[in-house]
Amino acid sequence: MPLVDMRDMLGHAHREGYAVGAFDLVSLEFLEGILKAAENCRAPVILSLAESHFSYYDFSIIMPAVEAAARRATVPVAIHLDHGASFERAVLGIRLGCTSVMVDASTHSFEDNSRLTRQVVEMAHACGVPVEGELGYVAGVEGEDAEHHPGEVRYTEVTEASEYVKRTGVDFLAVSIGTVHGRMQGEPRLDIDRLARINKALGIPLVIHGGTGLSDSQFKQLIDNGVAKINYYTALADIAGQSIRRNVEADARCGYTGLVKDVSEAIQHETERCIRLWGGVNRAAEVMSCATLKKEVDHVIFYNTSGITAEQVTELMHIGHETLGNIPGVRDVFTGHAIQSDAKFKHCWVVRFSDQAVVDSYKNHPAHVDYADTHFRPVAGDRITIDFEESAERRPTNQ
Repeated sequence: MPLVDMRDMLGHAHREGYAVGAFDLVSLEFLEGILKAAENCRAPVILSLAESHFSYYDFSIIMPAVEAAARRATVPVAIHLDHGASFERAVLGIRLGCTSVMVDASTHSFEDNSRLTRQVVEMAHACGVPVEGELGYVAGVEGEDAEHHPGEVRYTEVTEASEYVKRTGVDFLAVSIGTVHGRMQGEPRLDIDRLARINKALGIPLVIHGGTGLSDSQFKQLIDNGVAKINYYTALADIAGQSIRRNVEADARCGYTGLVKDVSEAIQHETERCIRLWGGVNRAAEVMSCATLKKEVDHVIFYNTSGITAEQVTELMHIGHETLGNIPGVRDVFTGHAIQSDAKFKHCWVVRFSDQAVVDSYKNHPAHVDYADTHFRPVAGDRITIDFEESAERRPTNQ
């Protein structure tokens, strides 16, 4: 099933009164378990990759596997960059295949948070990608993920939230109402009244970070008051650790594969529990009926050059590859020479865009305009340009 626009996915959840799980993954065992759970429940799901976890894996290496698994799934999937640390990281996330992004500026002042988030929104929307913002601060308490979120909890203010959404144009807002990153200490106390007022004021899907440790009734209260996305990691990490420790107890000399045996299944069971609790079961078909499919576009140029040598053509391609490949929304750049000696066109570009929206933003981007006017058009007057959208669902060739 193809990737879908997370705006449509969370919009449906917000209207229908359920929440989609955004499950952070740190390995292929997590990836497999999360997707199996979603498929068993026929539920939409968000595969979340948090920059705070990048010390555990190489973001650029794991993303092809995440994207391939998402495209192979039989339920609607979105891929989310969580807690990105910079504008540049959001650009990279989109280039690697994330279909939604979040740059966490919640520790900044209101003005700086709004300014940085607005820059991310303008860039991402031009790439057809929705953006999550965060206002207030969800601190860490204990456990594996807590160390990435030091400091004190700062609650989201209703009036600031309204102004923040107005200034930034974010599609979803992560709010701080008493949850924590990592494990809770004692009984969690959530400010549901604050959440209700935020939901009434904004009317957009709300997000809860730090879902571990909440009771069933608290999750219901969150969802009843506008929460459509729940981030969940610490409990999954704890369950994976428990599975590994059981394997060690059974065989202290087991190797790596023996250690991680059954980890994926453990992740799957906990993910299924959350999906059922949050109301996502059998929502896949409903989401697909109203969701926009994420389709990439190939910007193809066939051309001949005049007045320059073969070495200069190669340099032209090299400069263009470096320049155009850094434009937001560009996923890949291919430059080629015709194999047939009698081909009508001797050279080509294939620039892959993350979304149809990039057709316009790329055309008007200063880096593209400068390269085209200064380097390319003066020597490539004989050319044709065609944009091709994916015509069908793309799946791995072994399926």
